[in-house]
Amino acid sequence: MNADTIVIGAGIVGAACAHALAQTGQRVLVLDAQLGGATGAGMGHLVVMDDNPAELALSRYSVGLWQALAPQMPADCAYSGCGTLWIAANAEEMAAAEDKRQRMQQHGIASHLLDAAALAQAEPALRPGLAGALKVPGDGIVYAPNAARWLLSKCERLVQVEYAQVTEIDGKTVRLADGSQRQAPQILLANGIQATTLCPDLPIRPKKGHLLITDRYPGTVHHQLVELGYITSSHHSEGPSVAFNLQPRPTGQLLLGSSRQFDTTDMAVESAMLSAMLQRALGYMPGLASLNAIRSWTGLRAATPDSLPILGPHPGRDGLWLAVGHEGLGVTTALGTAQLLAASMTGATPAIDASAYALQRFQELACT
Repeated sequence: MNADTIVIGAGIVGAACAHALAQTGQRVLVLDAQLGGATGAGMGHLVVMDDNPAELALSRYSVGLWQALAPQMPADCAYSGCGTLWIAANAEEMAAAEDKRQRMQQHGIASHLLDAAALAQAEPALRPGLAGALKVPGDGIVYAPNAARWLLSKCERLVQVEYAQVTEIDGKTVRLADGSQRQAPQILLANGIQATTLCPDLPIRPKKGHLLITDRYPGTVHHQLVELGYITSSHHSEGPSVAFNLQPRPTGQLLLGSSRQFDTTDMAVESAMLSAMLQRALGYMPGLASLNAIRSWTGLRAATPDSLPILGPHPGRDGLWLAVGHEGLGVTTALGTAQLLAASMTGATPAIDASAYALQRFQELACT
């Protein structure tokens, strides 16, 4: 055996899982194909989401873990506790903001409403006429690639990283592209959208997203800004969609999203989608039109049918564990995912109920 556990994938989820397992005393071998993924492409938001109870439980738990870890993180992880403003464009969305505030209050999550005047004072660059916002001060952002590297480095005595492509999982053996193999009593699949290359029947599909980053404009935006339409509109529909999501990076740059397209792995920036995303953003912040954009790119989210990750043992394959399908919340939920997996894999009791994330919730088994 080469380790107690082999983790496939060194993105933010795999790195967090390796770190959590090492904290229990396990020897961990991390295998990564260096193909790139959502960790490098995404926005790095740390946001409590409440579309359903299971999402709320995992995101709330994980954001709390990020908050506790933040004082230890080096500066290059670019953690910022900037909070989130969920922007209400009209009275209907303001009512949705109040509903969201009540749900958060029921779960002990601090939040409060801003009326139109308070929103204008908090974010002067937003257009006049918006109804208000819900402020969630505990949310934040982080630069996920550096956070992943830092987590892997924290337990160097117990965590070994090998850059190699896994071509097959056979029981407790993984085969690599160079023909060699590695063995461990437990194997954890945590390689995002690439998971289906090793488990073709996992219920995961790609959701393509576009992002754009500007030059440095310090002080332009102070909070992460997300439209409430991100939840209440067609952003969760089957067709292509866009929504306003803007982050102030610690560099002074503005990181802009978001778009969604299903079932394409073409990584090209598409002018029509990028234009739609920018037009949506200009509807909230017209001054963006005068700023200099320096780069745009795309990434692929790994999405399940119910938008919840698949966490826990594979019911049909002894020794195989899953930490995949996080869609756009991989960074947010990485630490919570890691603690759930580490507890389950070592026989401890997870801090929150993990049953909602089990593969068994889908009617047919994957990887048969």
